[in-house]
Amino acid sequence: MKTNKIIGSNNLKKNYWKAVMVYAVLAVCVTPALAADPLSVINNLSDYIFGIIKAVGVIVCALGVVQVGISLQSHDASQRTQGLLFLAGGLLIVFAKGMLTAIGVI
Repeated sequence: MKTNKIIGSNNLKKNYWKAVMVYAVLAVCVTPALAADPLSVINNLSDYIFGIIKAVGVIVCALGVVQVGISLQSHDASQRTQGLLFLAGGLLIVFAKGMLTAIGVI
């Protein structure tokens, strides 16, 4: 038995998918761009940069603690001094934003 095909059904499918793709592209193109307040963008960037600086400070503090621990084990005074300087420098880096805010720079 022979089935009757709908004339142009293949063409209809192609046109349907073209319409779907055009609709998808238009939906993406007409999405409104929500602009943020420029000051809030700068504040967010500042917070991000100070977060990175704080992470570096924590790493420096950890290195200082390790150096102090090794110097206590080996009785090395110069390494102990170096470790304490690293520890103090790391703490200064960690609390840099708070100190700058306290003196009114930021």
